[in-house]
Amino acid sequence: MLDIDLHLRPTDLAGAVGYVFDLSARKLRLQFERWDPAQGSPVVTVEGRYRPCGWTEWTLGFFFGSALLQYEATGEEEFLERGKKGTLEHMVPHLVHTGIHDHGFQIAGTYGILLRLAARGRIEALPWEIAYYRTALRVSGAVQAARWTELKDGYGYIHSFNGPHSLFIDTMRTLRSLALAHRLGQYLPGENDERINLFHRLLRHARTTARYNVSRGDGRDRYDERGRTAQEAVFNVRNGSFRCLSTHQGYSPFSTWTRGLAWAVCGFAEILEFCSMATEEEFPYDFDKDTALTCFESAVRDTIEYYIAHVHTDGIPYWDTAAPGLRESGVFLEKKSDPFNDVEPIDSSAAVVAAQGMLRFALYLERSGRSSEAATYRAAGLTIARTLFDRPYLSTGSDHEGLILHSVYHYPKGWDYVPPGKNIPCGESSQWGDYHARELALIIRRMGEGTRVPTFFDGLFPDDGGVGNAGPAH
Repeated sequence: MLDIDLHLRPTDLAGAVGYVFDLSARKLRLQFERWDPAQGSPVVTVEGRYRPCGWTEWTLGFFFGSALLQYEATGEEEFLERGKKGTLEHMVPHLVHTGIHDHGFQIAGTYGILLRLAARGRIEALPWEIAYYRTALRVSGAVQAARWTELKDGYGYIHSFNGPHSLFIDTMRTLRSLALAHRLGQYLPGENDERINLFHRLLRHARTTARYNVSRGDGRDRYDERGRTAQEAVFNVRNGSFRCLSTHQGYSPFSTWTRGLAWAVCGFAEILEFCSMATEEEFPYDFDKDTALTCFESAVRDTIEYYIAHVHTDGIPYWDTAAPGLRESGVFLEKKSDPFNDVEPIDSSAAVVAAQGMLRFALYLERSGRSSEAATYRAAGLTIARTLFDRPYLSTGSDHEGLILHSVYHYPKGWDYVPPGKNIPCGESSQWGDYHARELALIIRRMGEGTRVPTFFDGLFPDDGGVGNAGPAH
């Protein structure tokens, strides 16, 4: 269980955050010097070098987005140029990628950051540039929303690359693409010129995920525990009925793949923020604003509490809560994590994503006047960040391209590098782990400064200002 340091403040991590961004600059320079576009998207490191890895092309946006985050945090122009150039030269095909559920990672993390920087006056952008960023985000959101499976009683979801039957927990963070497109005035043109509301699809997807992928502790199955998540919910697409839980990167449908749990924490926290800004009129009649906020707040709180209860005292989880080696060896969580153990790998990338979600939920609670509860979740996120932004998780080696060590991609398939003399993966990094570490560090820096904490929808609401504002879709 996480040992929360309730006395920890964002300012206490100012030095660590500064060091993270110093290291980040060195790591990014190394990556850009070595990266060959012909080899494909960099995904995970092998002996410290970023390499492509099969499945789908879902990580390129993290690479260029990391450079843009570096600029946003430090003002180093070289990273603005690298991130902008990479986005404009390499991300265009991904705007209309109909085969993935990852637009919220790829496009919101590149074009979205560029629009945010323009909206906040951090970069000079000509009218045509702003129009281009807006158009890219509108196209991406509509394309993502078209990957839709309809269910009964107002439920439905953006289906994963596994097919129309498959609802993935990590798709919670791709809802950003629908949110951005909606705020920019986009809808999805359907049959007979139907104007499909992207915000309504966002709400239905999140509602379906909260019901089926997040356990509510109501006895759905023998292993039901409030806040536990399943990577995949499987449906019969012929009649829209729920069939079973499943997983691909976790150990079992009835255990918890911890990065999936973290995607739920972060995704629901962000969508909760976004929905709190929307007007009552934007919500459908059968899922009004109060009902939506209550549903999503419950999902965030339940998944955070489950995470806190199923990690080491320093906040780092194993890759799955029921990984077989843990049971066989009698390993328990009431101590600090050991990424070099020989039982089961831990996953630092899950910790990075979850910590960010906790901080965002804390900010939401503070705005809602619940400062006491917010303080606990803020301290939890900061406690995890303190662990990540230090050895053995912070990558200080001069020749290692990764920023955060001991990330795991797909342990069941054996896609993670195992060093000589070890039984399990360790010592390597992932694009998503490094990207979210930079986001986490930026959030903590802004909190410590008492300045605006960036959101993915900066400048897109009438009272929010900025060149990105266009109002909701009609």
